[in-house]
Amino acid sequence: MNSLSFLVKKSNGEKISMVTCYDYWSACLLADSDVDCLLVGDSAAMVMHGHASTLPISIEQMAWHVSAVSRGAAKKFIVGDLPFLSYRKDLTENMKAVEALVKAGAHAVKLEGAAGNLELVNYIVESGVPVIGHLGLTPQSVNMLGGYKVQGRDQQAADKLRTQSLLLEKAGVTALVLECVPSVLAREVSESLKIPTIGIGAGPDTDGQVLVLHDLLGMNKDFRPKFVRQFLSGQHLVVEALNNFHQAVVSGDFPSLKESFE
Repeated sequence: MNSLSFLVKKSNGEKISMVTCYDYWSACLLADSDVDCLLVGDSAAMVMHGHASTLPISIEQMAWHVSAVSRGAAKKFIVGDLPFLSYRKDLTENMKAVEALVKAGAHAVKLEGAAGNLELVNYIVESGVPVIGHLGLTPQSVNMLGGYKVQGRDQQAADKLRTQSLLLEKAGVTALVLECVPSVLAREVSESLKIPTIGIGAGPDTDGQVLVLHDLLGMNKDFRPKFVRQFLSGQHLVVEALNNFHQAVVSGDFPSLKESFE
């Protein structure tokens, strides 16, 4: 898949699958899958580093994660998240952040929101780097939004999201992530755009879907938001395997003679 594939898939009515991952090990698994593209999300701050939000992660850390993923899934289309405030500085610093992710292995960058970003989006695109937009629940604005809440429920907020989506398309984004917005609004936005939308908590009518790998594998039993479907009871299976290892060690069953050197 490449940046042009997004438009082709939309025009052909083909859904786009995207999975968020952060390291070489998981990227190797995804490299062997049918998943279309990978997002190295700033959610790494929460999933991999244990922070309460996405805000603490730096561009240097994001580049490190992108680099690991690119080595594990070199043939996948990789999108790197521009972290909090890394693209809200002067143009030189903003482009240094973009450059860091692209040189680390990203084929495109993603940024949140439209206000104040439209000229930058156009500049990045004109510089040869595809950009993915992100509207609705934008986690980097969690302190402004008052928490992780569904966005666009009232008419004013819905109209704003519609307008922003069109402005981002005009600025040149390749695709648009819609996070935690009502299904009807997501469908209306998707139908109004030539570019594809990729939903997360945005209903079934977007042009694609994205989930965090750890969430879809069921690796965190305490995290079960409405929009996540667990396709595997991963935490149970991993803990069971670890307990089996422990018992084999304690009982003396592991290692066997076949697993030992003479």
